[in-house]
Amino acid sequence: MAKELKHVVSKDDNYSQWYNNLVVKAGLAENSAVRGCMVIKPYGYAIWEKMQQALDKMFKETGHENAYFPLFIPKSFFSKEAHHVEGFAKECAVVTHYRLKNDPDGKGVVVDSDAKLEEELIVRPTSETIIWNTYKNWIHSYRDLPILCNQWANVVRWEMRTRLFLRTAEFLWQEGHTAHATREEALEEAKKMIGVYEKFATEWMALPVIVGHKSENERFAGAEDTLTIEALMQDGKALQSGTSHFLGQNFAKAFDVTFTNKEGQQEYVWATSWGVSTRLMGALIMAHSDNNGLVLPPKLAPIQVVLIPIYKGDDERKSMVAELEKIAAPLREAGLSVKIDDRDNVRSGFKFAEYELKGVPVRLAMGPRDLADGTIELVRRDTLEKEVVPREGLTERVVGLMDEIQHNIYKKALDFRNTMITKVDTYDEFKRVLEEKGGFIAAHWDGTVETEERIKEETKATIRCIPFDAEPEEGKCILTGKPSHRRVLFAIAY
Repeated sequence: MAKELKHVVSKDDNYSQWYNNLVVKAGLAENSAVRGCMVIKPYGYAIWEKMQQALDKMFKETGHENAYFPLFIPKSFFSKEAHHVEGFAKECAVVTHYRLKNDPDGKGVVVDSDAKLEEELIVRPTSETIIWNTYKNWIHSYRDLPILCNQWANVVRWEMRTRLFLRTAEFLWQEGHTAHATREEALEEAKKMIGVYEKFATEWMALPVIVGHKSENERFAGAEDTLTIEALMQDGKALQSGTSHFLGQNFAKAFDVTFTNKEGQQEYVWATSWGVSTRLMGALIMAHSDNNGLVLPPKLAPIQVVLIPIYKGDDERKSMVAELEKIAAPLREAGLSVKIDDRDNVRSGFKFAEYELKGVPVRLAMGPRDLADGTIELVRRDTLEKEVVPREGLTERVVGLMDEIQHNIYKKALDFRNTMITKVDTYDEFKRVLEEKGGFIAAHWDGTVETEERIKEETKATIRCIPFDAEPEEGKCILTGKPSHRRVLFAIAY
């Protein structure tokens, strides 16, 4: 079993296999019996819960409330918004029948043809349609606005090529859906929520992100504008990590959601939607982890400090655990999540490897000599630095280390990201950088869908975003030579 813990394929040899190994061996998730779906294991779910708790608090601090809407959506709802149905047509799972009966030949179960649904139901790929059909009943006057709802739910998008956390047929997420009286309010909401995602990524995930607008070709189906946070993984590929959409009045018009404004006139409502998913788990793993296992930011680590006794014999084990309890108590009082691993059926070396693999930020180990000397061994997961430190002042030291490790993990990812942004001015240079280096490529683009699609077809690179902070700069499109007024960011993405 100890060998299994250590056998994570090197990310330098095979990044994809390294990632898959790490997800499984660290006990985060595994493939299920249902093709394309995953089982999120307790340790992985504990990280997701921490993400949920932090985001949920941020949503509520910005005035949002949680609600829940049906998993099943009438098929006719999707035909009401043309771009929306076109965007999701190939990904939908559809319920056509509602009853099974036993096969009289005893060969299993067969669908009863008499039990066909009058209208087929789509298993929720996203909830704009069912929510805006509902909002029609809630909104009559400007006094009913704004509506600021969020939903924590699962969705189904029938993916054929799947990868744990990054792309599965069913995944967990949150989706905010808001309704506003004016265009300006809705635009402000969309920008505010991408800011929330940026703050969460930066301060909790220790993940540097670039914030910007999606190109028209990359927008959410049915949106007038999509804002995104884009992160860079250690293999030089980009990962879209959260999006916020200004939906205009498209869904209000599709579902006839109007309100009486302050002047007594009827208007269509303005809308936004925004979401992040368990894809953030993939980002967390790929942005920070190494060949020894996970590297978790302390703010999201299920176990922030693990204490391991080193002993011979049961009596020594008991006395050592009793001493570790004295050390653990003030750490817990300081708000840290602490575990004492007193298992007597595995060696301490196995435990060291296990918690290194699981990315626990700080490991403390104490043996008889440490006990006599008033010291303890401390190991940081982010740097793997090991030192023997006095027990006196240990609580303050470990608490301080949490912030230091969080900052160090972020700085390392930021420094890497910054070295992986390359400006290019020709198509040949663009292709060479993609091939040899990867990362984000800042290049001029003529603004047309045709050019964007041709670049994608020829190189697999897409426009990840038009950054908020992109400075005006006159130039020529790398492909067509037509005028361009600013650079956009291209990358090959997950």
